[in-house]
Amino acid sequence: MFVPNFPSMRYSSIALALTGLTLMGGVAACHRSPSSGVVATVNGKEIQRADLERDYQTNLSGNPHQLSNEEANIQRLSILRTLIEYEILQQHAAKVNLAASDEDVNSKLTEIKARFTQEEFDAQLKARNITIDDFKRDLRSQLTRTKLINKEIESKINITDSEIATYYNAHKAEFNLIEPQYHMAQIVVTTSPAQQPGNLQNNKASGDADAKKKILTLHNRLDSGEDFGGVAMNFSEDSNTASNGGDMGFVAESALHTDPEVYNAVNKLRPDQYTDVLPVYDGAGQGHRVVGYAIYKLIAREPAGQRELHDPRVQQTIHTLLHNNRAQLLQNAYLETLHNDAKVRNFLAEEILKQDGQ
Repeated sequence: MFVPNFPSMRYSSIALALTGLTLMGGVAACHRSPSSGVVATVNGKEIQRADLERDYQTNLSGNPHQLSNEEANIQRLSILRTLIEYEILQQHAAKVNLAASDEDVNSKLTEIKARFTQEEFDAQLKARNITIDDFKRDLRSQLTRTKLINKEIESKINITDSEIATYYNAHKAEFNLIEPQYHMAQIVVTTSPAQQPGNLQNNKASGDADAKKKILTLHNRLDSGEDFGGVAMNFSEDSNTASNGGDMGFVAESALHTDPEVYNAVNKLRPDQYTDVLPVYDGAGQGHRVVGYAIYKLIAREPAGQRELHDPRVQQTIHTLLHNNRAQLLQNAYLETLHNDAKVRNFLAEEILKQDGQ
């Protein structure tokens, strides 16, 4: 479940990066959990069933689909795998003196809470069914992971000019824009009461009339000088872009043409200007049902043509790509080696295998 601008606890890239957990199913028939409340151990440190169930319920929040027993256990095993990997990481960070301190946690907590009123912050905790102590524990885990990865991985990555040039020469066609591109941002308000808001304020219009009122209010805030990105993060209801200040990235001119009303409005803008309120349809064109309203900002307009290696934007794009790829590879390898050195028992996996064999 996505919680607006709360740290991405437990379900971060580590959950995707690490999939090689040994479930130790071969010993399922001859080992038992030390107690029904323990689902795994990492170097003797217990992972409690209550913590697994808490994260399981949080992960299911808002999902209307009723899971079968098999589907539920698949989810639990996936979440437990992440909990195990996090415990491995926390133990190693403590060993090399890179665990987050109380000061680190309190400083980050203060930073997060500054984005909310106390009532809003409490509502976020309640929506996730966690306490402030749960939140601080997850925050400590996330900060610890960041410190460890920065020291052990990020600090050792160096992308050279030669590597950038080599990549450009091998992918030159990718930097040849065959049509103009529009770098845009958006603020979206929807008429559907069921849709998750995905913004910092957890703010959602309740219907068409409320959506119109809300989008006009947001437009007035922009006219009063408020930052477009800040308004988008706090109030936009598009979960894919709100957290990035409404940034949509680059949109091809042909894609804009699918909605002539949006194209005509955006095409009249200069960089850093925004449109009036425009309707959002459930399909292209005006012959479809209105499902919301939007304000679009033009950040930059890029003409068609070849982008050369000396272009700073090309350099930055390639540098970011190469850095991210190398960081992902090294993280995968590094965290797998930590797992190799850990003694892991996954009692839930053993329990499931034993039950299935009966």
